[in-house]
This record gives sequence, C-alpha cells and structure tokens, in this order.
Amino acid sequence: METPAWILVFILAITLFLFLLVGIILLVKLIGVTKEAKKIMLQGQNIAEKADDIADNVRDMTTVGGLVKYFTENYLDKAEKKKRKKSKKED
Repeated sequence: METPAWILVFILAITLFLFLLVGIILLVKLIGVTKEAKKIMLQGQNIAEKADDIADNVRDMTTVGGLVKYFTENYLDKAEKKKRKKSKKED
C-alpha cells in the first residue's frame, strides 16, 4: 500500500478508537443516570402513597360519618378518662 492509504487507515483507526471510548464513557454515565432515575421514581411513589393517605384522612374527616366517628371517639375517650379518674380517687 502507498503512504496516503496508510495515512487514511491510521486516521480511521484513531477515529474509530475515539468513538469507541466516547461510547463506553457515555454508556457508563447512562447507567448511572438510570440508577438515579430509579431512586427518584421510588421516592415519587412514596410521596404519592403518602398524599393518597392524607387525602383519605381528609376525606374521612370531611364526611358526616367521619366527623361523627371522630367526635364519638373523642367523647368516649373523655368519658372513659373521667371514669378512670373517679376510680383512682375512690381507691
């Protein structure tokens, strides 16, 4: 082969080698980014579940049945505490 052909082969080999190195580096970075995206996705799911729980609590507190349940539980707790205090005083 002549000298210009060897020069072209050498330039192509270097270009392909650099392309391979850049591809490997980008692949490693992409794997890291996907791991971080997975972490963010899991945190988002946890936040969504907590928001759903909060919405359920708010819905329970704003419905008539939820309000009645809340007030009866609080009233029964207060009445129970009074009974306990009376029984302690008697002892």
